[in-house]
Amino acid sequence: MAKLQVVRAFDRVPFAEVAMDDAAALERKLAAAEHAFRDRAGRLPVFERMALLGRLAALMEARRTHLAEQIAREGGKPLPDATVEVIRAIDGVRNAAEELRNFAGREIPMGLTPFSTGRLAFTTREPAGVVAAISAFNHPLNLIVHQVVPAVATGCPVIVKPATATPLSCLDLVALLHEAGLPEPWCQTLVTDDNALAEALATDPRIAFLSFIGSARVGWHLRSRLAPGTRCALEHGGAAPAIVDRSAELERVIEPLAKGGYYHAGQVCVSVQRIFVHEERLEEFAERFAARVAALRVGDPLLPDTEVGPLILPRETDRVAAWTEEAVAAGATLLGGGRLSETTLRPAVLVRPPAEAKVSTLEIFGPVTCVYGFRAIGEAIEAANALPFAFQASIFTRDIDPALEAAERLDASAVMINDHTAFRTDWMPFAGLRQSGYGTGGIPYTMRDMTHEKMLVLRRG
Repeated sequence: MAKLQVVRAFDRVPFAEVAMDDAAALERKLAAAEHAFRDRAGRLPVFERMALLGRLAALMEARRTHLAEQIAREGGKPLPDATVEVIRAIDGVRNAAEELRNFAGREIPMGLTPFSTGRLAFTTREPAGVVAAISAFNHPLNLIVHQVVPAVATGCPVIVKPATATPLSCLDLVALLHEAGLPEPWCQTLVTDDNALAEALATDPRIAFLSFIGSARVGWHLRSRLAPGTRCALEHGGAAPAIVDRSAELERVIEPLAKGGYYHAGQVCVSVQRIFVHEERLEEFAERFAARVAALRVGDPLLPDTEVGPLILPRETDRVAAWTEEAVAAGATLLGGGRLSETTLRPAVLVRPPAEAKVSTLEIFGPVTCVYGFRAIGEAIEAANALPFAFQASIFTRDIDPALEAAERLDASAVMINDHTAFRTDWMPFAGLRQSGYGTGGIPYTMRDMTHEKMLVLRRG
């Protein structure tokens, strides 16, 4: 049986091996999941699913330290942030269980026309069917929770494929689900480095819903290949804009932008990437921001004081470094930067990179932010909206007018006022627009997507 070698993101030292699945294993898992769903008598009732998720949360709580260290080892996220990810994941499990208390259909009014009288109509919610979940490396536990736990909560069997760089957190969670009492066919893993096999999972006609988190190129391709009737949710990336208005208090801007831009070395789909600063404040902002970024502690993610860890793969480090060098060659001013190891870059700030540079037009997904100037708020909004991506955006200001103008005119699914673009809670809607995604994430929203409404109409007499 083929093995997948798992290495530490920071120093590329192998520390685990995982057995990989083949086409025969995928077929067995799909057949088991479909059989479990078709066997209505074998489905867990809601109260048992709620109790099971409660047990899962308790098991995760007892293993909090292990789960956080696992995230730091395989994914390179600094340990303090990995610990927060575990806390969020546990809360997400509890959120799904609590959501079931009010997870219901609705009454459909009758008697609005003469021929609809004498009837009572209402809907119930039913699980959609087998779920395929394909996940990403950057939140190797919490993303799995967001994809798997709503399926378990709503009664959908799920087969989850973790990222090849970070399979261990996923395997841990699925093992804990089984320990909590979930029968194996209701949550299975597919571990593979074969993209064709992952596509076979997503496009199999037995799949009712695809949850995909990853690159836009792969996500949109998979959506084009889905079997008729298969629904999906896609979460891709962007190049999140933040506007610093002339009235903004810089002492309240620097820290959140540093966190939003360099959290997990910028490997977050809504990381602060493009910062538009009023020309009157740009020089002071760039100086103060670069000083704060230079003070970020970079290194081994398992050390308790590390703030910025490695990128996930050496080739990603090479790419980010090449894009940075290209922007500098085209006229950008580089503040900070440099390489520490095969996978670790010092955080960098690029001031006034060209609008056509890769760092200005594509998702960097690394520890680099770009700073641009503007004279009027409309100019900043127009530049922020110029790309084919749209996800979360933000504006920092003390005045209500620019805040409301940005909230209305920014092309984004969420606009943060006086906060960074990467803010998220796990119960809020989270949606990429344009090329950034399709559908809405967030525990309660995913639960709705994984179910459908069935209408019942009762006629008197």
